[in-house]
Amino acid sequence: MTNIKKKKVIIVGGGFAGIQLTRNLNDKLFDILLIDKVNHHQFQPLFYQVASSQLEPSSISFPLRHIFRKKKNVQIRLGKLLEVDKDNNEAHFDIGVFQYDYLVLAMGCTTNFFGNETIAKHAFTLKTTYDAITIRNHLLQTFENFLSAKDEDKEGLLNLVIVGAGPTGVEMAGALAEIKKHALPYDFHRIDFSRLRIILIEGSENTLNSMSTNAQISSKRYLKELGIEVQTETFVRDYDGEQLTLSDGNSIKTKTVIWAAGVIANVVNGLPAESITSGNRVIVNRVNKVDATDNIYALGDMAYMETPGYPHGHPQVANVAINQAKNLANNLENILENRPLKEYTYKDLGSMATLARNKAVVDLPFMKFKGFFAWVVWMFLHLMLILSVRNKLIIFINWAWAYITKNTALRLILKDSD
Repeated sequence: MTNIKKKKVIIVGGGFAGIQLTRNLNDKLFDILLIDKVNHHQFQPLFYQVASSQLEPSSISFPLRHIFRKKKNVQIRLGKLLEVDKDNNEAHFDIGVFQYDYLVLAMGCTTNFFGNETIAKHAFTLKTTYDAITIRNHLLQTFENFLSAKDEDKEGLLNLVIVGAGPTGVEMAGALAEIKKHALPYDFHRIDFSRLRIILIEGSENTLNSMSTNAQISSKRYLKELGIEVQTETFVRDYDGEQLTLSDGNSIKTKTVIWAAGVIANVVNGLPAESITSGNRVIVNRVNKVDATDNIYALGDMAYMETPGYPHGHPQVANVAINQAKNLANNLENILENRPLKEYTYKDLGSMATLARNKAVVDLPFMKFKGFFAWVVWMFLHLMLILSVRNKLIIFINWAWAYITKNTALRLILKDSD
């Protein structure tokens, strides 16, 4: 390896892509500035378990400074990206302006409300650990409020609505059905939980619409077995915090709407207009370089890369983010060493979703299955993605305890008492 002056790399975002890139960049070649709005990596696939009181937030949150405590070439800062000045190789943050040799955007996505500001104001989202805690607090407070509510207000408190029947939506609905059956009746003896409705609304024809027909049919059956009301081919028109209006003309009185109906990439100001496509995704080439730029890259959910196998872009899943980051780490080193660049090729490892204990669906490239074995596979693979051995153990113990007792006893309302 030749003696090359270290290049400055700014990585915006500490998600799956940002973490993997920071881990894999050569310490001897790059000085890294990792900037995120929060000081921890958030394990998004298990947010719903925090929201439903099955896991503590600390189990799925990993401080960035601890993750990279042994990498002396990595600096961590908390900040929000305001604008990119590509002509001067500057990234403008709310904490200052930073020069870079390479800028990597790995900021992921945010919730897509499709332009409806009223829904955005009143519905709950599930995109951060804080969102998950907020939902947990709200759900538990809802049942506390029910005990002293007027009769005319009780219906809205006992209607829980999830919008969007992708993996997040069905997993959240299933988790609520589990605590409805196994936990809440023992905490709130004076509430008749047979009146508690969990309603899942989906605009397409099927639940888990992006998965196989087997997964769609099985998931819908599991949801109905759990007592969840599934309404497909139905859209939400409006929600004012009290009344949810649907496309079929019906309405639902509810104080709880959890929005899992779509995502849109976080906006990056300063990029060329021609490099932005639908859903705010950033157009990149096969090595993740942003169109019409020389040294700016985008990874993961916010990157739009067309390949022969995926002419309309890749699925917005962790596997894509992780492996694009690893490929880019190698390619940035290849650039400095004047070696050929390796194009990214997505290898689909499959998809999965869990709905409740012993109920899951798994689509692998070579087989598709459901039920108990699928549930075990789902748990094992998610544990493998957890960053630390300590957290793997904590989560496994929580899951094992919940399986045996059907109760996690984590139902804490953590908020200001005023």
